[in-house]
Amino acid sequence: MTRTLAYSPCPNDTYVFAALANGLLDGAPHVDVRLADIDELNAAAEAGTFDLVKVSYGAVPYLTGTYRALRCGGAVGRACGPLLIAKPGRAPELFADMRDRQIAIPGEHTTAFLLLQLALGGRPKRVLRMRFDRIVDAVANDEVEAGLIIHESRFTYRDRGLISIVDLGEWWENLTLLPIPLGAILVRRDVPDDEARVLAQAIRGSLAFARAHEATVMPYVRAHAAEMDDSVMRRHIDLYVNEFTDDIGEVGAEAVAALLARAHDAGVAPAGAGLEFVAAG
Repeated sequence: MTRTLAYSPCPNDTYVFAALANGLLDGAPHVDVRLADIDELNAAAEAGTFDLVKVSYGAVPYLTGTYRALRCGGAVGRACGPLLIAKPGRAPELFADMRDRQIAIPGEHTTAFLLLQLALGGRPKRVLRMRFDRIVDAVANDEVEAGLIIHESRFTYRDRGLISIVDLGEWWENLTLLPIPLGAILVRRDVPDDEARVLAQAIRGSLAFARAHEATVMPYVRAHAAEMDDSVMRRHIDLYVNEFTDDIGEVGAEAVAALLARAHDAGVAPAGAGLEFVAAG
């Protein structure tokens, strides 16, 4: 059976899934691949569209009735969190005053926006949702007062003369001493356990292939990052593809539980936000 698999065109995702997507793994299951922006993926997951899908941990509380999580392939790490940026001189003296500023966000259910709400102690009054790759320009061009950036934008915002108001990943790590749970690979609950474990093993195999045969997979990665500088692409992969990508482990799972519990306690996520991981085979 061919399963549908959806992930973003960001270098960390295309690097992880390149071998699986391009049929480079002997005996691996067949997948029908779709690529989309993370906000679109979150929305598709809420509709139960795909068998396997990369989502933000900020969207997980809305998805646990339809999906479980795989222990591999996701994005968890340290020093890799979202940043709130602005022009010099436009940042308020007090971070709490950001509640009254207009902020561009990459999606309502992104982990970035969840972390911002936790750090501010509530939802900002004025948010404007836009694709993550438009936010830096929107801040630089005075379309918005501040922007919440993710992915490769953290490597490029200074090139536009912008500053970081707060590093929300650093805020989270200082608060909890835990890594930042950014994104997960979810599998729909109607996929049987045995098959889900086979799919997880294929993802691990795809990652191992990429690490052993980078020259083979990098053209696929580069094709979906056509406007990205090669050095930025390399830094992106090195930051977001790490030991947690192989297996979330106990520390990663603890970080996920802490994020979801704090989100629920703060009233920015629904009750029943616990996430079930597919047991290792």
